[in-house]
Amino acid sequence: QVQLVESGGGLVQAGGSLRLSCAASGRIFSINAMGWYRQAPGNERELVAVITSGGIRNYADSTKSRFTISRDNAKNTVYLQMNSLQPEDTATYYCNADIKIFSWARSKDYWGKGTLVTVSS
Repeated sequence: QVQLVESGGGLVQAGGSLRLSCAASGRIFSINAMGWYRQAPGNERELVAVITSGGIRNYADSTKSRFTISRDNAKNTVYLQMNSLQPEDTATYYCNADIKIFSWARSKDYWGKGTLVTVSS
């Protein structure tokens, strides 16, 4: 089947940077949009950024000036460069991808298990 594996989370001081990566593997025919979501304790999961297969990007208002999403289609990998991190960015960050596993199949949403980002003040 399909797996999404995130990496790059950790502890960083306010004002610092982190780069998250998410690699999709398994039976993959094509990947449409890929994105990052986050969930802080007690909060609902929210969109951080998303990028289409053609490179069109969309960001949450709270991240658009500080975060950059990119992808390497040849590697089935999406990245999130996070700069000027603030304590309110502390959350578990989840990778999401809309994937077709056969040419004739409908695409389906897949999720990674998440990577924790902690920003200290």
